[in-house]
Amino acid sequence: MADTAKDRREKLLLSGNEAIAHGAWEAGVRFGSGYPGTPSSEILPALNELGEVYCEWSVNEKVALEAAAGASIAGARCLVTMKHVGVNVAADPLFTMSYTGVEGGLVIISADDPSMHSSQNEQDNRHYARASKVPMLEPSDSQEARDFTMRAFELSEQFDTPVFLRPVTRICHSDGLVEVGERAEVPLRGELQKQPEKYVMIPAYARKRRVFMAERTRALVELAEHDEINREEMGDTSLGIITSGAAYTYAKEAFPEASFLKLGLVWPLSPERIRRFAEQVDRLFVIEELDPFLTEEILAMGVAVERVDESFRIGELTPARVREMIAGEPAPDTTADEDLPPRPPTLCAGCPHRSVFTLLRKLKAYVTGDIGCYTLGTLPPLQALHTCLCMGAGINEAHGMQKVRGHEAPVVAVIGDSTFTHSGITGLVNIAYNAGVSTVVIVDNRTTAMTGGQVHPGVGETLSGMPGRALDFEALARAVGVEDVRVVDPYDMAATEAALRETMASPEPSVVIARRECVLMVRERRPAPDFDADRCTRCGACIRIGCPALWAEDDGGKRPIPRINTALCTGCLMCAQVCPVDALKAPEGAQEGNQ
Repeated sequence: MADTAKDRREKLLLSGNEAIAHGAWEAGVRFGSGYPGTPSSEILPALNELGEVYCEWSVNEKVALEAAAGASIAGARCLVTMKHVGVNVAADPLFTMSYTGVEGGLVIISADDPSMHSSQNEQDNRHYARASKVPMLEPSDSQEARDFTMRAFELSEQFDTPVFLRPVTRICHSDGLVEVGERAEVPLRGELQKQPEKYVMIPAYARKRRVFMAERTRALVELAEHDEINREEMGDTSLGIITSGAAYTYAKEAFPEASFLKLGLVWPLSPERIRRFAEQVDRLFVIEELDPFLTEEILAMGVAVERVDESFRIGELTPARVREMIAGEPAPDTTADEDLPPRPPTLCAGCPHRSVFTLLRKLKAYVTGDIGCYTLGTLPPLQALHTCLCMGAGINEAHGMQKVRGHEAPVVAVIGDSTFTHSGITGLVNIAYNAGVSTVVIVDNRTTAMTGGQVHPGVGETLSGMPGRALDFEALARAVGVEDVRVVDPYDMAATEAALRETMASPEPSVVIARRECVLMVRERRPAPDFDADRCTRCGACIRIGCPALWAEDDGGKRPIPRINTALCTGCLMCAQVCPVDALKAPEGAQEGNQ
């Protein structure tokens, strides 16, 4: 692999995400864009911290890719980051960008999430590479994450194509020693030229580019035949393993003596190289996470591969699971001790979303939800969120439900502030345009909390810390045709309940903005409420709001008595507001709901 910076070398302990950022920086990238989504969220901030690169959190992944397309056409090397489901959002420009190609190298990170550690599905984005005819590289550790990122920029410019890099969660978040170098100063590629036959995909021009794509794929297959990005590691030829990415490390640990064909370029593949390897081994297995993508490609080449049980297509692999796949040795039971108490995820103590769900449960609303911290509103004891499909879907689901049921069911859509800017605005436009009657609650905690507290257009600050124009949610809602727009403080539960009751009963569309900064961003603690045990009837109303700072203690009475963990309590006083007998009260000098 060609080095772009040889003057100074050092080794750093880097996560895969940090290594990708460093590789892009060393490769001379000038433009970075993306939308935060675990496991990819740390890449863009790490690149921004290295300096000399313009980086932005874009409104969504489609916008990020299209902005990068423009920067690439202008001659700059560009990095676009997203998690696997983000590619679904970016797919529209992606498939046509495969036709147009690039000027400056353009690399797209698709961070996949086997076992769904922080995702709503387990999709395998290698299918996107094949479907869009875009080459894909897959690193197996932090060093390869850096090296393959640099190589991806070279391949992008050499073959006039976007290039996928597909790390998975274990690669993104695992640390390893990485040899890094200095930044290469890569100039813009020539003048900004008008090339409509390359970049205007009307049918007449697109047909020519389609022929180019076929030729490009053949050239990439030839590269896969000889290039060191794929490598053979010959050992005991009684067992041969074809693998890639994180699965390679599991297989190597499980069968260190075996012969390996390790694929760094997972699409397109070289049939001849795979056939040569297959001819040298007695038994041949393909070890891969999720779908049988490589397996099916290799079988289609006429190469015999031993099948593995379909149960191994679900979730992450481990060395033990790989041994079970090939040798039939049962993997050890790694489930937690049944005697340990469960630790389900929950909203933080003092989270402003808690009151919204407590009140929607009280009002018996059918809540169409979205993706964010507030998705935890579906779990006990809140149990007040009933759908979660994809970013922005909750608003559209609520509209569809009320078009067929009217006010028969009290449907409310709940969406976060960052998610609203990502893909909720069009849904609100659709409600107003099509005379919908839905109530949309924007739980505005002033950050993209679920993925680590990133800024977004509603905050008025950019990724680099520069001031930006803050999106005015109230003005936006009115501009698209929603006249009933209200702003409430979710810590003031009486006012929030009144707003919800009135808008849910209204025959017009409405927007309720529940605005209170994320408690983790404020990091401010107020005094815990005073508790009068003599007044407490042990009704459990305070416990049912699901605050981790409240717990029920069995003191020998008929029912448990609530206790306050003052180390966790933030003094939001939601518990005091739901207590029917005033056993919990604001400390003297504090006011409930308006601190």
